Amino acid sequence: MSSRHAVAPARSVDDHRREIEDLLRPTAARDPELVPMAAALGRRLAADVYSPLDLPVFRNSAMDGYAVRADSVAIVPVRLRLAGVVAAGNPGETQLPEGAALKVMTGAPMPPGADCVVPVEHTSFDGESVTIEKSRSAGDFVREPGTDARTGQLLVAAGTLLRPRHIAALAAVGLPELPVAPRIRAAVLTTGDELMPAGTQLLPGQIYNSNGLALAAALADNGVEVVSVAHATDDPAEFRQRLDEATAGADVVFTSGGVSQGDFEVVKDVLGPLGGRFGAVAMQPGGPQGLSVVDGVPVLSFPGNPVSTMVSFEVFARPILRELAGLPEVATAELPLLDSVRSPAGKRQFLRGRVTDAGVEITSGQGSHLIASMAQAEVLIEIPAEATDVATGTVVRISRL
Repeated sequence: MSSRHAVAPARSVDDHRREIEDLLRPTAARDPELVPMAAALGRRLAADVYSPLDLPVFRNSAMDGYAVRADSVAIVPVRLRLAGVVAAGNPGETQLPEGAALKVMTGAPMPPGADCVVPVEHTSFDGESVTIEKSRSAGDFVREPGTDARTGQLLVAAGTLLRPRHIAALAAVGLPELPVAPRIRAAVLTTGDELMPAGTQLLPGQIYNSNGLALAAALADNGVEVVSVAHATDDPAEFRQRLDEATAGADVVFTSGGVSQGDFEVVKDVLGPLGGRFGAVAMQPGGPQGLSVVDGVPVLSFPGNPVSTMVSFEVFARPILRELAGLPEVATAELPLLDSVRSPAGKRQFLRGRVTDAGVEITSGQGSHLIASMAQAEVLIEIPAEATDVATGTVVRISRL
């Protein structure tokens, strides 16, 4: 850590999370936006939507079969002259003649004069006439207008997270676009001279940059619009330029790296003098954390080790981002731990684990650099700060990754 900045006392996980939540909640307070129906899946509806028309729109057949008058098929079998065919999309103006039948397709308009449909499987056709083999009552297999929805009926309430079933109903009444809550716009900015993009040949001392893609994926998976993913070296001027570009188009910026106690902590060195708060949070991994506001935009600064970055996102950002996006809360549970654990005193520890029929087990490798091991995990296992020796069988709290 640069000697220019005082060391802040370790904060609790809950205190740091609450401060982040307080900073992020106002970012969702923007006017609703209209989006095309095709882009509305997964968005949160911003206003009640009422049907502009009746569903079904017109009287139509519920089956492939023959439109007839019920009184003409009261005694069966009965042979009726076939007077024509009415397909789906037909304007529905063909009148049913007396003593005849009209072949109709599913969804086709009911011919004037017909009051029921005999399914095709209860008939036989000889090329000119149809033999009806089963009687039907008036209204059988006929869809009347408005039996699904009436004009002015509430279709989907404000606040609903739009799923395919909602899109189907809203598209059926012809709505081209929907008012939805705006998505939080986030920018990702990674730092470090050692980080290289995928596809380049690594030189000694270099590693591939996984944090940019990982954070972008985590944000998109939790209802956030990712507007940019950029990288800066440890040069302060370059970092400041990339940061200004990020804040210009985002509601919140996520940085990784440059927040610890080394000699080249570019994020802390640039944002500290601007009022950013940097210091330890009583947790492992992810202890070094930073929180700033630049040009009115919150900047959440996570440590650069890949696992620390992802655990920081899970603990501090994911719950509030899901809340603001209208997504379900992160699933949690309490299960017996299938391993014994030694945990550092005074730090809340977040272990990566996997759920089994017997409980939850720790996946191999808990170092903050072991990102490949994290891929095998399904949950975060929370060990309280006051616990130092946790025995096998202890019930622990888990949250789904």
